[in-house]
Amino acid sequence: MDSVRKGLRSGDLEKDTYERLACAACGEELATQNDPDVVGKLRVCPECGSEWKQVG
Repeated sequence: MDSVRKGLRSGDLEKDTYERLACAACGEELATQNDPDVVGKLRVCPECGSEWKQVG
């Protein structure tokens, strides 16, 4: 699992004009999973199941 920043730099993630994150492979908007015990958020593609960690 990479971070969101690494995903954007490598081209695995894309941002649209409204700054929403989307999976580059599927074109689907990422869903957010919040775990109260962990710092940050987990961003998941609903189509392919790829995960990225978002801190902050």
